[in-house]
Amino acid sequence: MLVSSCWARISSRTCFWAELIRYAHGRAAARTLSIIKPDATRRDLTGQINARFEAAGLRIVAQRRLQLTRPQAEAFYAVHKERPFYRSLCEFMTSGPVVVQVLEGENAIAKNREVMGATDPAKADPGTIRKDFAESIEANSAHGSDAPETAAYEIPFFFAEVDIVG
Repeated sequence: MLVSSCWARISSRTCFWAELIRYAHGRAAARTLSIIKPDATRRDLTGQINARFEAAGLRIVAQRRLQLTRPQAEAFYAVHKERPFYRSLCEFMTSGPVVVQVLEGENAIAKNREVMGATDPAKADPGTIRKDFAESIEANSAHGSDAPETAAYEIPFFFAEVDIVG
C-alpha cells in the first residue's frame, strides 16, 4: 500500500525514495508552505520570524529567497482571482523579495497558522507574527497553507521534492 500510494504521488513531483525513507524512519511529519512577505523582508524580520517557527517545533526543510514576478503571483493566488483584493495582493507580493519555505513537523499546518495568528493583525493574539510584525491585513508579514490540499498545491509551486531536505 505504501508503495502504491508513493507511486501515485510521483506525478505530483513527490520523490518515491524520499517518501520511503521518511516512512522507514517512522517520520511521516506533515509539511506546509510558509511565505515571509515583502513587508517583513524589507524590515529584515526573516530571522525573528523563523525563530518563532523553530521555537514552536517546526523545522525549515526547504527555503528560498526570491522576487515573485507578476505572472507567478497571479498563478499562485489564482484561487482568489474573483475576490476584490486579488489585484492589490499580487501587486504587494511582487513589491519586494519574499522567502518561500517548507516547514515540517507534527500538525505543521495548524501549528504554523497558530504561530502566524489571525489574518487581521488587529484580531491576532499577542505574541503571534501578525500581531507583532504586520503592517495591515494585506501586509501581514506571513502566508501559510490553510489545509493539506492547499499545501499539496503550494509546496510544489515553489519546490521540487529534491529541494526539500528533512
